[in-house]
Amino acid sequence: MTTGSTGRRSPFASAAIYLAAAAIALYSAFPIYWMISSSLRPTQEMLTAPSLVPSRLTLQYYYSLLAQTDYPQQFLNSLVVALATVAITMVLSVMIAYGVTRQRIRGKKAIVAGMLYAYMFPPLLLAIPLYTMFALVGLNDTLLSLVISHLTMTMPLGVWFLWGFFKAMPFELEEAAMVDGCTRLGAFLRVVLPLSVPGLVTVAIFAFLLSWTDYTFALVMIGSDANKTVPLGLASMIGAFDLRWGDIMAGSTLIALPLFAAFVMLSRYFVQGLTAGAVKG
Repeated sequence: MTTGSTGRRSPFASAAIYLAAAAIALYSAFPIYWMISSSLRPTQEMLTAPSLVPSRLTLQYYYSLLAQTDYPQQFLNSLVVALATVAITMVLSVMIAYGVTRQRIRGKKAIVAGMLYAYMFPPLLLAIPLYTMFALVGLNDTLLSLVISHLTMTMPLGVWFLWGFFKAMPFELEEAAMVDGCTRLGAFLRVVLPLSVPGLVTVAIFAFLLSWTDYTFALVMIGSDANKTVPLGLASMIGAFDLRWGDIMAGSTLIALPLFAAFVMLSRYFVQGLTAGAVKG
């Protein structure tokens, strides 16, 4: 497979690797392509004789989705919930992860392990008791209840990831900053946080992704149409006798746009964060 003197791959091995990568990329991208193309093809073509490439493009599904449904309000609700979840996750995860790596806390490994263990519970197992608690304090059917519910998914992941990130960061960097006159907080803000940007971006993307695409918690927590998020709103379009595939595909495409934009703009930090977390954690 490789030459003994140079360690280079043979042409056959390189071609096989590229072919496998192309096959995986095609397999992963085709559902996304089919979703987008289905949202742009006429109804008759979609239901009777769908082709790989639409014969004619139309925006009728997007017009009907935005003008005749509550999708704009649902999109806004999802955006508010996701951004609030990301902000709270970032603040609390940084505080907890930095505390357990820099302070002498008894059982800190058990704390991190316990949070990671809590992340392994399926959302539906947590949704019912959480809804009962929210109903007792009057927070049921509110966006705040949804944000708190999403934190049960994003917080353990954020703490665990940043814990490994901060743990591998030499404390001598902060000591040097404090010797130069910085306080502990100043050293954290001026040294630790700038060096942690890839990890912070990775946690933010994961938190946004988990919150933006959540359906289970929204199904249990939200009952009114005014507070529905996009996944819950799209699911309500699927009826026993009325299946609006075009609107569903258009709505799914619009859901994917913020995620696609985030990955495109932050992909460099995201890859660095995943690599650092895998090596340093």
